[in-house]
Amino acid sequence: MDEMNEKDRQWRRSSYSTNGNCVETASAGQGRIKVRDSKNADGPHLVLGKEAWISFTSMLKA
Repeated sequence: MDEMNEKDRQWRRSSYSTNGNCVETASAGQGRIKVRDSKNADGPHLVLGKEAWISFTSMLKA
């Protein structure tokens, strides 16, 4: 049974993340993306605009 609460349902983790050291993402509306550390789900998170998200993920792929 899925016991996640409603606020956690929106967060997604990469299928490549298997060791717990990852970030999670969620939609923040209006093309923005929320990013948080999966090990500190109740901690702060970043909200990135579409252009910043594209730039960030492009640097990770390089």
